[in-house]
Amino acid sequence: MSGIDAPRLRRAFGRAAEGYETVAALQREVASRLLEQLDAIGQREPARVFDLGCGPGGATRAIHKQWPKAQVLAVDFALPMLRQIATRKEWWRPTRRAVQPICADVAELPFVDGSADLLFSSLCLQWIADLPRALTGFRRVLRPGGLLLFSTFGPDTLGELRDAFQLADAGDPVTPFAHIQQVGDSLQAAGFRDPVLHRDRFILTYPEVPALMRELRALGAHNARTDRRRGLMGKARMQRVFDAYETLRSKGVLPSTWEVIYAQAFAPPPGQPIREDDGEIARVPLGSIPIRRRGG
Repeated sequence: MSGIDAPRLRRAFGRAAEGYETVAALQREVASRLLEQLDAIGQREPARVFDLGCGPGGATRAIHKQWPKAQVLAVDFALPMLRQIATRKEWWRPTRRAVQPICADVAELPFVDGSADLLFSSLCLQWIADLPRALTGFRRVLRPGGLLLFSTFGPDTLGELRDAFQLADAGDPVTPFAHIQQVGDSLQAAGFRDPVLHRDRFILTYPEVPALMRELRALGAHNARTDRRRGLMGKARMQRVFDAYETLRSKGVLPSTWEVIYAQAFAPPPGQPIREDDGEIARVPLGSIPIRRRGG
């Protein structure tokens, strides 16, 4: 089974940072739909919010606008993405630090237990190799009763491109994404309660295959499979990819499917065990442990 080449991804997203928002129409739409769920849930104003995999900060700005008194931590592993956040003078105030950029790997959050009231993440988790382990880390930093809200790509994403490459014997250019059942199982394995999942399917259209591939590069969404084909692809094989994809043309355009999975869940009460690599560890607040005192 293919893994994910995290250093390659970090470099790709770093290179894409400056122009990312000019091509990220789908990413903005998904983040907007995810933010709408906060209103439906009736989330009270949190003290501290983490925007995980924040990119250049589109959702971060919306969160800060909705809850201006909250401390918002914008977390991303690509430093050039975080530098884009600091260019937004209309809402970035270095002296106030209402929004704080943090360069860190979402899969290894460097925060203390129970430090977040809300974890928000839009279209980031598909780039994490070990989703159950990452969600266990999310639960650790989320306070009891805190909310986790995220979106991620499902396995039907870019299915047409995958099929065209495979028909041309050109490998698989698409990173493996988790099924909705796997996402739900991972939430339960991490100990989250009341998980709710649903999915959308978007069909984007392109005039030609190179236009789709240029957009993927501009987004930083490179082939991050560890078993990807190395080296340049010959013109003849690439033309076979184009020809295979061309059979899907309808009304003058080529379709591209993007499956998006949305999930929400709550951190359990204190004392529930957290599953770790060497077993389950129960973390119980010291104040909840009764103390029996010896008589004098």
